[in-house]
Amino acid sequence: MHQHLTPLDETCFQIPQPQALRPLQPSSHPPKILLLYGSLRERSYSKLLTLEAARLLEAMGAEVRIFDPLDLPQPDAAPDAHPRVLALREAAAWSEGMVWCSPERHGAMTGILKSMIDWIPLSLGAVRPTQGKTLALMQVCGGSQSFNAVNQMRILGRWMRMITIPNQSSVAKAFLEFDEAGRMKPSAYHDRVVDVMEELVKFTWLTRDVSPYLVDRYSERKESAEALSKRVNQKTI
Repeated sequence: MHQHLTPLDETCFQIPQPQALRPLQPSSHPPKILLLYGSLRERSYSKLLTLEAARLLEAMGAEVRIFDPLDLPQPDAAPDAHPRVLALREAAAWSEGMVWCSPERHGAMTGILKSMIDWIPLSLGAVRPTQGKTLALMQVCGGSQSFNAVNQMRILGRWMRMITIPNQSSVAKAFLEFDEAGRMKPSAYHDRVVDVMEELVKFTWLTRDVSPYLVDRYSERKESAEALSKRVNQKTI
């Protein structure tokens, strides 16, 4: 059929169909968003920013969960059946979108946030806890504004096969941006956080019902077909 595309496996090749991006019965439940932050300090500005984001998301109609990294073991230092690991993985599976917020430490995201992500595998049997889900990124800075942490997390989000939204937040001199009660003060930084959460909710609505189709890939269909053929046609010993 496609003689000019001879390397193709015709049984796996599909022409994208726009109607497949229009669900017959769109979901009506609130968007389910999991928020992760990467600090254990008593007054953690990444946690305060995460709490601010959670309040905004709830005001926009989302259902939110915040995972506390305290007592989460380092990857490979505990079995997968560790209660905190199971709690994190259950929350990841529950979510339709995520928010990752990290301090910038030594020009990078923190090991605490990276450990949380490392505990969430690309696949758990037939379940892929992050693939096709939306992702928003934020960071807090102790000094001038930087984007090192969000840039790192953006690479990681792509690796986790998530739909990372274009907008992001970086709060400079975060110690000046929160009051004694831990609430974020009015500022352009706060306005950007509102922008990011609004965009996350919109992208989650837009993609959550069609994410399996969005991330369906020719290479994986081909691999699956080859594996099936090999299993079906294997000789009986």
